[in-house]
Amino acid sequence: MLTITGLDELRANVGEEIGVSDWHEVTQEEIDQFAAVTGDDQWIHTDPERARQTPFGGTIAHGYYTLSLHPHLANQIVQFDGFAFAINYGLNKVRFPAPLPVGNRVRMRATLLGVEDVLGGAQITMKLTFEGEGALKPVCVAEHLMRVYSAA
Repeated sequence: MLTITGLDELRANVGEEIGVSDWHEVTQEEIDQFAAVTGDDQWIHTDPERARQTPFGGTIAHGYYTLSLHPHLANQIVQFDGFAFAINYGLNKVRFPAPLPVGNRVRMRATLLGVEDVLGGAQITMKLTFEGEGALKPVCVAEHLMRVYSAA
């Protein structure tokens, strides 16, 4: 895990891949729980029998489930020290170029794209690339915006 302490270290890492998470196994139980919480119970995610008849050969993870793994996987990659607090500021481009089959594993790569000054701190733009094990294309690519604030 990389620890970035303060704005100078943050800026020094712009343009760098800052890390890759461990693999995370995607289970049908997790997908069913995600469907229950979000109300997205489309059969391609929750009905293994019916989904076997599709070109995917089984159920696939929700795109938003994949994206929701970001905090869990990011905690394995980077820690920001020397700031009073950080907040999620949102997302820019989000795409799901390939399906993530249930039973597969996924991991995340993080690249620091930019750091901009904002009142009291900085806005960080991070490219998140979620890779399905054995997949030819990423299963999710997103730009995450986060703000870090200096101690008052």
